[in-house]
Amino acid sequence: MTQSHFQAVHPVLPSQQVPRAIEFYIERLGFELVFQDSPQAPRYGGLRRGSVELHVQWHDPAEWHAVERPMLRFRIQGLEDLFGEYSQRNVFHDHTELRQTAWGTREFAFYDLDGNGLTFFDAS
Repeated sequence: MTQSHFQAVHPVLPSQQVPRAIEFYIERLGFELVFQDSPQAPRYGGLRRGSVELHVQWHDPAEWHAVERPMLRFRIQGLEDLFGEYSQRNVFHDHTELRQTAWGTREFAFYDLDGNGLTFFDAS
């Protein structure tokens, strides 16, 4: 029997305004655009930073209340450097801080423009 080997996962984040989300991930979080379904008015796109790839997908604002927003956890090498980078890009909320957790990680977290949770951590 052949064993399957998972190679990657590409989470799809909901967005009410995909162009705005793409700009946020590129300009503020340092991702690069991999693809989008339309250059003028994208409703779906992929972004990458290092070996992490995320997708953003348009959701109807009239149905937004029913769309669950995920919380993503990114394991980061160089966490303090990333915290410094992001602190200069005006992405943190009032309670964002680099902290040690009871479960043995150092981490910080904030939300993107659509309310998707982003946590960055180092477990070493």
